[in-house]
Amino acid sequence: MTAHDKRLHAFRADLADQRLKGQIASQRFVTGRPARIIAPVADILKEPLPSAGLSTQLQLGDQVTVFDEANGWSWVQGTRDGYVGYVEVGCVDEVAAPATHWVAAPRTFVYSAPDLKLPRRACLSMGASVAVTGFAETRGTQYAIVSPQDAIVAEHLVSVDTHAADFVAVAETLIGTPYLWGGSTGFGIDCSGLVQLSMRMAGRDVLRDSDMQAETIGEPIEPGENQSGLRRGDLVFWKGHVAIMTDPDTMVHANGHTMTVSREKLADAILRIGYLYGMPTEYRRP
Repeated sequence: MTAHDKRLHAFRADLADQRLKGQIASQRFVTGRPARIIAPVADILKEPLPSAGLSTQLQLGDQVTVFDEANGWSWVQGTRDGYVGYVEVGCVDEVAAPATHWVAAPRTFVYSAPDLKLPRRACLSMGASVAVTGFAETRGTQYAIVSPQDAIVAEHLVSVDTHAADFVAVAETLIGTPYLWGGSTGFGIDCSGLVQLSMRMAGRDVLRDSDMQAETIGEPIEPGENQSGLRRGDLVFWKGHVAIMTDPDTMVHANGHTMTVSREKLADAILRIGYLYGMPTEYRRP
């Protein structure tokens, strides 16, 4: 990361975050306004173009700071991880009542009323947050009410101050999720997105990209001969890739080889990845 990495600092030639005044050159500095994501999933793009590359994603309820809106795009910075990019204007709204619960299941449905037989209005991923206004029961199933009528199976939610005890166990629930470059949800996820989402559910916010994580998560460790010193929860980094150890020999990672979140023996991964991207560059213990 550079001193003023554009992924983590909002600045352009014409406009910049007021907090950067005196540090970078820009024509105008502004104070951003707080807002929230109102779409189930919002793609954060590198440029205000539908064809621009996907940088990351935010989810329902995520807080952002908006610096600019033009031509159908909002230029935002995520509050949780500081990531900067462009999102469609319709995905952003003013900050409303704070969330009370978030989705702990890999994926869930929002129904038009507290009844699983009724039409679904949306699909939410693990990590999406909602304001629960009450509860209702239908045929023995408990639902959380999240609008005047909309409902989510209550068992799929936990209060926002409840966190998983083991981030690795969270990652393991996402095995089989499709690989998506820039994805950070239960609908599609990449390697560093898996680390970020899993740790978030365990109460720890970390930066988004693998190079950022390799510099900031935990402490570097020596893996030992033939990686024998690794344990559950350790992170293994390659250039542009990261995996989570589930035990001393096996890892879980979102990868382009299987195009899913999958388990793989570390030794097999080192052999497979090596001829393209080289050996692991770092091992870290959160």
